[in-house]
Amino acid sequence: MRVIQLLPELKLGGVERGTVDLSQHLKKSGHESAVISAGGRLVELLEEHGAKHFTLPLAKKNFTALAQVNNLRNIYLEFQPDIIHVRSRFPAWINYLALKKFTGKKPVVISTFHGLYSKPFYSKSMSYADEVIAISQTVKDYINKYYDVNKNNLHLIYRGCDLKEFNLNPLTKEWRDSWFQEFPATKNKTLLTLPGRITGWKGIEEFITLFTHLDTDRYHGLIPGPVNQNKENYFQSLLQSIKQKNLSSHITFCGARSDIANVYKISDIVMNLSSKPEPFGRTIIEAAACGTRVMGWNRGGVKESIELINPTGLVQYGDILALSRQILQSLKMPAPESIPNVFTKEYLANATTDVYERALSRDK
Repeated sequence: MRVIQLLPELKLGGVERGTVDLSQHLKKSGHESAVISAGGRLVELLEEHGAKHFTLPLAKKNFTALAQVNNLRNIYLEFQPDIIHVRSRFPAWINYLALKKFTGKKPVVISTFHGLYSKPFYSKSMSYADEVIAISQTVKDYINKYYDVNKNNLHLIYRGCDLKEFNLNPLTKEWRDSWFQEFPATKNKTLLTLPGRITGWKGIEEFITLFTHLDTDRYHGLIPGPVNQNKENYFQSLLQSIKQKNLSSHITFCGARSDIANVYKISDIVMNLSSKPEPFGRTIIEAAACGTRVMGWNRGGVKESIELINPTGLVQYGDILALSRQILQSLKMPAPESIPNVFTKEYLANATTDVYERALSRDK
C-alpha cells in the first residue's frame, strides 16, 4: 500500500505529530509513505524512518497555492499512491482540483475532520472523500448535520496519545527542585492547571475568576502555553485582571513548555475550560495518561474524554461556582492509572490503516 498524507505544514502541532506517527506506523508495517506539505521542523523526523517528503507551499490560502494543482498532480503521478489522506481544508481543495483531470487509476481519498469547521462551504472539500474520519463523536455528529457524507463511510477514530511521552513515570528529584526554584510560589500548594496557548476562547478568564472562589492559601493556578505576538495585548489584559483581583501571587503563566508532561504530573488537577466546544480534549487525555485528575465543561470532545476517564470531573458549562465546589470532590477521587485504549496512538494508527484497507477493498 502506498499512502500520501496532505496537510499545510509539518510544524510542532498535534495534527502534524499524528501525521508523522501514522507515517512511521505505515513504514514499520511494510507500506510506502509520503507527506506533502510546506515543510517544518518535523520533516527531519519524518524522513528518519524512511518516508518521503514533498515540499509544496500549501500553508497559505492564496493564488500561489492554487497554482500548485499541476505540481501536486505530478507528485501523484511520480509516487503512484493508492491512498491520499487529506488533513486540512485548503490542501483538500487543491487535491480535489488535482484529481479532476488525473489520468489513469485515481487513488482512494480519505479525509480526517480535525475540527468543528465554521465555514461549511469552504469546508466541503473535506467531504469529497471515499472515507471520512471524525476525531470524536462530537465531530461525527457535526459532520452528519452539516455535510453530505454516507454514514457507512464515516468513522470515529479518536486522536492518539503517545504513552512513551505521557506516562506514569515519577518526576525526578532534579526536575522537582528545578521547578520549585523557577516557581517557588507553587511549593506546598494544590496546583490547578489550564494548559493551552493564550487566546480568548481557551477559558483563561473563567480560570482567573475561579480563583476568586477558592482558598488561595491552598490553591495555586498554572497556565502553561505560548503567547503569540498578535495576542500580546490580550495577555497584558489578563495580567491586569489578575492584578485587580489580587491574584498575582496565586496564578502563574509558565510560557511554552517542552516538559509539558512533567507539568501535568506536578499538577493536582488539569482543566479544559474552553468557551467554544472543543472537537477533542487532547490535554485532558495527555494529563490523564500522566496520572493526573482532569476536569472540564460538560460538552463537546472534552465531555467525551472526561466521561471515559473520570465522570465526576464534568461540570455544567459556565458554572464557575459549581466548578469551585467540584474541585474538592475530584481531589477525593483516585487519580487515573491509565487511559482507554481508544485514546492511544497505536489504536489510532491501526484503526486508520483498517479504514485504508477497507477503502481499497471496496475500490477493487
